Amino acid sequence: MPSVYDTSDGTLIQPLKGHKDTVYCVAYAKDGKRFASGSADKSVIIWTSKLEGILKYTHNDSIQCVSYNPLTHQLASCSSSDFGLWSPEQKSVSKHKANSKITCCSWTNDGQYLALGMFNGVISIRNKNGDEKVKIERAGAASSPVWSICWNPSRDERNDTLAVADWGQRLSFYQLSGKQIGKDRTLNFDPCCVSYFTKGEYILLGGSDKQVSLFTKDGVRLGAIGEQSSWVWTCKAKPDSNYVAVGCQDGTISFYQLIFSTVHGLYKDRYAYRDSMTDVIVQHLITEQKVRIKGRELVKKIAIYKNRLAIQMPEKILIYELYSDDSSDMYYRVKEKIVKKFECNLLVVCSEHIILCQEKRLQCLSFSGVKEREWLMESLIRYIKVIGGPPGREGLLVGLKNGQILKIFVDNVFAIVLLKQSTAVRCLDMSASRNKLAVVDENDTCLVYDIHTKELLFQEPNANSVAWNTQCEDMLCFSGGGYLNIKAAVEVPQSAPMYQYLERKMFKEAYQIACLGVTDADWRELAMEALEGLEFETAKKAFTRIRDLRYLELISSIEERKKHGENLNELFLADVYAYQGKFHEAAKLYKKSGHESLALDMYSDLRMFDYAKDFLRSGDPKDTKMLIKKQADWAKNINEPKAAVEMYLSAGEHMKAIEISGDHGWVDMLIEIARKLDKAEREPLSKCAFYFKKLNNPGYAAETYMKVGDLKALVSLHVETHRWEEAFALSEKHPEFKDEVYVPYAQWLAENDRFEEAQKAFHKAGRQREAVRVLEQLTHNAVVESRFNDAAYYYWMLSMQCLDIAQENEEQKTEMLQKFHHFQQLAEVYHVYHYIQRYTEEPFSFHLPETLFNISRFLLHSLTKETPLGISKVNTLFTLAKQSKALGAYKLARHAYDKLQGLQIPARFQKSVELGSLTIRSKPFHDSEELVPLCYRCSTNNPLLNNLGNVCINCRQPFVFSASSYEVLHLVEFYLEDGITDEEAVSLIDLEAPRLNKSGNKWQEMMSDDAQSLRLNDSAVIIEDDDPFTAKLSFEQGSSEFVPVVVNRAVLQSMSRRDVLIKRWPKPLRWQYYRSLLPDASITMCPSCFQMFHTEDYELLVLQHNCCPFCRRRIDESNQ
Repeated sequence: MPSVYDTSDGTLIQPLKGHKDTVYCVAYAKDGKRFASGSADKSVIIWTSKLEGILKYTHNDSIQCVSYNPLTHQLASCSSSDFGLWSPEQKSVSKHKANSKITCCSWTNDGQYLALGMFNGVISIRNKNGDEKVKIERAGAASSPVWSICWNPSRDERNDTLAVADWGQRLSFYQLSGKQIGKDRTLNFDPCCVSYFTKGEYILLGGSDKQVSLFTKDGVRLGAIGEQSSWVWTCKAKPDSNYVAVGCQDGTISFYQLIFSTVHGLYKDRYAYRDSMTDVIVQHLITEQKVRIKGRELVKKIAIYKNRLAIQMPEKILIYELYSDDSSDMYYRVKEKIVKKFECNLLVVCSEHIILCQEKRLQCLSFSGVKEREWLMESLIRYIKVIGGPPGREGLLVGLKNGQILKIFVDNVFAIVLLKQSTAVRCLDMSASRNKLAVVDENDTCLVYDIHTKELLFQEPNANSVAWNTQCEDMLCFSGGGYLNIKAAVEVPQSAPMYQYLERKMFKEAYQIACLGVTDADWRELAMEALEGLEFETAKKAFTRIRDLRYLELISSIEERKKHGENLNELFLADVYAYQGKFHEAAKLYKKSGHESLALDMYSDLRMFDYAKDFLRSGDPKDTKMLIKKQADWAKNINEPKAAVEMYLSAGEHMKAIEISGDHGWVDMLIEIARKLDKAEREPLSKCAFYFKKLNNPGYAAETYMKVGDLKALVSLHVETHRWEEAFALSEKHPEFKDEVYVPYAQWLAENDRFEEAQKAFHKAGRQREAVRVLEQLTHNAVVESRFNDAAYYYWMLSMQCLDIAQENEEQKTEMLQKFHHFQQLAEVYHVYHYIQRYTEEPFSFHLPETLFNISRFLLHSLTKETPLGISKVNTLFTLAKQSKALGAYKLARHAYDKLQGLQIPARFQKSVELGSLTIRSKPFHDSEELVPLCYRCSTNNPLLNNLGNVCINCRQPFVFSASSYEVLHLVEFYLEDGITDEEAVSLIDLEAPRLNKSGNKWQEMMSDDAQSLRLNDSAVIIEDDDPFTAKLSFEQGSSEFVPVVVNRAVLQSMSRRDVLIKRWPKPLRWQYYRSLLPDASITMCPSCFQMFHTEDYELLVLQHNCCPFCRRRIDESNQ
């Protein structure tokens, strides 16, 4: 069971019952309000400071160790197979498996990480949730179980340091990252416990050597704490104290108090002392300089004399010397090393020897460690001191316990008895003239003797140490009872004589009197009077006495100026008055010496602006402005920006006022400034506009730019803030800014995925190339995304853009016209493929079989050279095969299926194609005559699949197709004879010479902005046999060359306007003319894209879409 003891007397306060088996571990929370115990009964109990159990939980194995998070009440408990984390705010314990027996655990001092020591030699570092962050695998781990670990609790260390003790008899240190610090320290025993002192400066280590060893935080062994009779299994330092509790195998609990004695040495102005048990610090008492001599062993003794320093360690003595003879030099280097163990009570170093005191024996050793002589005293030696002398022949004062005081010379074996008193000696010193001896005895009494007469001159109580003044023979200092006492054998002069000299301005004499002893206030008065009297040497000495560095710096700067030839005493005195706080007197002297600016600087630096203004009065206005500016700077620095703005404005510093207002977001202040400024002040107004933009007030920014007349900046503002309406209005008034408006607008539209509007904006800005590039991107995207209808529309737009460029740019005319024709063809191809794609991809067909049949034929005829991106021959042939079979064109269907066999068919079509290929063979090997296309020029029946493409095989006349059903229209294109212009041709056709028809019924021509139509009222009109145009249709049979229909003026005049359709292309293209050969069928042409339709189809499509199906021209738009 756990037991609680009182550390003051070791009494058992209370045994705690709750565990059913041996308790293996206990741990207190950092605040002492709770502690936990773990037992072999596999349970953990949490107890309050009142020794009441408040919680119990279990593991699957016996509990090996427990540890509280140093910042919270989170508890880590570890068993042989797992570890658990519990905190008061949790309902349950979170447990985590371990792959080896956990022997020890420890939290980092920030409570973020938990280190686990394993029996297999591995260290696992976990976060607060139990997740492993670092795994430290150590050399020889299998044979070296980690038995104890502990994080350094110091918060001053830069990195967390983990001390690890294992049964490979090693002490190691690791960082949180898992990196080892230094090498392993060999212990020569099995460690069972390791723990730090509260501040992390020392380590306690116990184990099989039956003692607790004290180490530095770096792993240097300092010594043993108490020998035990059995193994030490646990040792802990009491928080914030030097008490150590030790628990042993046999059940013994020991409680020790450690006393760390002061190890030091003093010689004149140098003081050496031990730090961190292994280092030595030497301090110069005058200059305050310090130097640290680092060691790796315990420092036992220190001795210092002149330029020598001796340091005793357990197994050696190191002798150091100063690098130079300079009195301020603090650099020590090793002179000699005596590698030998010495046991001594006192250690003294001389110029060439070291003196060891061993109870009654004094030994003198050379720096090489050779014993040169030895003195044996009657009683124990209590005090020893070097009192100077030539190198190698120094004198020593020795005080004994029996009261005897001796003088010994290093080079003499005989000791000289100076005197003997009845009480034991504690401290000794001899006066500078060697005439007086001061002794402190064991009764704390300071006794002063005359060495020659042995007479006791006087004595003082409450002393534990004593020293004579090295300059003044009769001045003695002794300490005791918390006081430092100075005693002079002569009467010290008072302050009155010093002031008498000061009244007469006799500063040097006053200083000599002050040296005999005056108060700090007297020294300050002397220093100030001497300074005002410009007696800088005396002032410097007096200020040195009272350590007033501020005035010493002033004197030093004045001396430097005097060296450089400056000799204005009034100016020096003004500086003195300024330092003393007599500012008005200083200002008068500055003015008198012609340095008014220094007075202004002084008042400005002191923020005494009202005094500065009074000083200036009716001075230079520039100085007044500069003063206001400085005042404004000060207001800005002390976080008074509003006051600073007002001051800058009154000083005419508009830019600084604007910057402060802008940085603080004061829009109202900026408006006020901007409206007060003249329009000629462009820079501050531009700065105002910049801040208006930054503060999201574009309206005020616009107002400011208008005031300045900076239209370019105004346009840029509208563009940056996307205020497009204002930008457009401005560009209308000032066309030179058209590019600055429309190009960013188009880019903004493009960035917001409004590509069509962007293309129009580029076009409007005259950036044809950008417009074309946007369209090309749109087109490519549409093809990639299988939006072929959109692709057709964009290609049509691209072609028209190219036509526009060809009109404007003569150099690019040929290239652009080629692109125009190419894009027109692509537009038509994608337009028809859209229907095929919908047929093959969508479950329902929206088109008649005849239309799909015509479309697939048209597309195959158009794809004779190369197949454009996105268009599938498989889909086209598949559509053709299906519709051919359905319409009775079995020969064509068989041809289509055969072609499909040579292509890579998608899996979804595979069965359908294979079945179609088989079933088509059961059909007759011919096509329905109803489907055969007729050439309206030569009346030749053309094959359904034409190797020449979409032209007649006989007369080579290109077919004209309806853009909806793709039936061949009854139109024949004709060309004008050379010399006939388009305007003349139209005028001739419009003449419409009268012709006799066999029927009295007439055509009605319908013209509108939307379409140009020919409509028959009733029955068909039969063109007379003597129609001049009919004669022109003839051609030479058997020729492979296409002979176009060319008409002259007479033929044109004979034509009826109702029979002719004209594609009125813009320049540089020529118009295209078509003659209708079957007036009984009405044809409509779109006035925008010039595509031909059966009138009924066109009207239906317009009703459906309210626009042309090809170019998407809206019906309510006028023909542009």
